[in-house]
Amino acid sequence: MPKKILVVDDEEKIRDLLKNYLENEGFEVVQAADGLTALALVQSEKPNLVVLDWLLPGKNGLEVCREIRQKSSIPVIMLTAKTEEIDKLLGLEIGADDYVTKPFSLRELTARIRVVLRRSEPGEERKEELIKVGDLEIDLSRHEVFLKGKNVPLTPTEFKILNLLLSSRGRVFSRLQLLDAALGFAYEGYERSIDTHISNLRKKIEADPANPVYIITVYGTGYRFGG
Repeated sequence: MPKKILVVDDEEKIRDLLKNYLENEGFEVVQAADGLTALALVQSEKPNLVVLDWLLPGKNGLEVCREIRQKSSIPVIMLTAKTEEIDKLLGLEIGADDYVTKPFSLRELTARIRVVLRRSEPGEERKEELIKVGDLEIDLSRHEVFLKGKNVPLTPTEFKILNLLLSSRGRVFSRLQLLDAALGFAYEGYERSIDTHISNLRKKIEADPANPVYIITVYGTGYRFGG
């Protein structure tokens, strides 16, 4: 079955361009021109991934992403004309898995889509494992995390980072290693965005994010799993 992509952009020319290209690449594509329509299609069409423009009429892309995250862990790639790092990190902080700055290469966007889709799917390895650390319980086969028995919704990127840190408990991973493992690619200027994903993870799984016990900062190097 082809993966279904929801393309959300208020410019018809961009939507049609993406639709034609992605369909030629083997995807099924549905479209929305505004945030409210996008939220409705997320519910009715159950897409595998959302390509979401930042600037939309009515609800903007950040608001739409935030509402999607309240109900679902569906991967979201933001399209933005904004180039300031703080704007990009804001998108990641509210739950976007990746961002692409306009003008963009269709080939690059498609590659990003494939990478994000791959990491959102349960892997074949260690399918039987259920890991318990303190109040945390991680189901590797179902990509689910529970804190004190309550489900904690993580984005695919957050789960990938947590899984990697758990896979070699105590080992220190650099930002670049985490970025490459979580996203499948790395490039200059993106490395510090891992800090935003780590911050989001801590807010979800740490009793006191300011004094974490699970995800430990190793200053000047990177992060390791504590617990």
